[in-house]
Amino acid sequence: MAEKPKILLTCNRRVREAYFPPEELERLETFATWDWFECDGGGIYDAHKDPETIAGLCKKVGDVAGMVVCHGAPTIGQEILDHAPNLKIIGELEGDRFAARIDLGAAWARGVRTVDTTQGSSYPVSEWALALILISMRNGGAMFRRIIAGDPPSGMEKGKHRGMLMGKRVGLIGCGHMGRRLIQFLRPFEVDVWVYDPYLPREMAEVVGFTQTSLDHVFSDCDVVVCVAPLTPKTEGMIGKRELDLLRPGSVFVNVSRGKIVDSDALIERLKRGDITAGIEAFDPEPIPEDSEIIHLPNVFLSPHFAGRTGDDYPHFFSLMVDELERFFQGHETWFDLTPRSKANREGLDPV
Repeated sequence: MAEKPKILLTCNRRVREAYFPPEELERLETFATWDWFECDGGGIYDAHKDPETIAGLCKKVGDVAGMVVCHGAPTIGQEILDHAPNLKIIGELEGDRFAARIDLGAAWARGVRTVDTTQGSSYPVSEWALALILISMRNGGAMFRRIIAGDPPSGMEKGKHRGMLMGKRVGLIGCGHMGRRLIQFLRPFEVDVWVYDPYLPREMAEVVGFTQTSLDHVFSDCDVVVCVAPLTPKTEGMIGKRELDLLRPGSVFVNVSRGKIVDSDALIERLKRGDITAGIEAFDPEPIPEDSEIIHLPNVFLSPHFAGRTGDDYPHFFSLMVDELERFFQGHETWFDLTPRSKANREGLDPV
């Protein structure tokens, strides 16, 4: 029987205690052995840079076949890779949108597979995106405001909102893991899905089933527009007055991504016209200031930025990572690879 590969979990104590469900560690043990290298430094998006920590990690990786890095870990770069001749795969667990804890070029040059399960929060968020679409289609926020104000609507009143989602056209800004899961949820509604995402492989439109188009077409020709794009140097401020002015009267705008992608002042001014509705999970700044006009607009349903919560004792990042490691060490292809295309997307560079 072949010896099980060794996996080194590299992170701080908080991640060790809060991110690794015992049952997932047991599942990992069915095909690998594992150890934990405790390190504490850096931030959610920043790698640990302490030379002593790096030196200590170099001593631990000689027989390691796979590494999982998360908060507290240093960048797995040339120095560490030089001490890890058996390393075959590195996985970023969560929070590292720009691969700061993996030197991708150095890893790729050695043929080391690089994967990332930061999208673990995308799946619950896509559920909430569907909920915000349905609420906003009927302007549920306005109805709720009237109930708590003591003026409950009869339920038979006519409004300018769209109402049913069935058969409408839904436009997605971005189509990563969150967008693709949302498309699955939308299928029973028989909607026509349009997508703006310049980083997608062209063949994905046929495989998943959508029309790949421009940002302007999404805003001007869809009944519902949903922002599920990542925040990058290229997407920050991408949605401003010009784009919001393209929204047709009666349409719905939903943002479950990041508030900084949308010009908040422009969004408020567009909503003040009263001819569209919105469901907003992400706003800039957060939390929403108490004096912000958006709080009092009747055509907006606001939620705190909480959609990534699953209600489970542990987040889902590690279960996805165990899936990846199991696929890899059983000789299958991984799903969540960090590639030149994904790197370009996260850094806001031109598509590869």
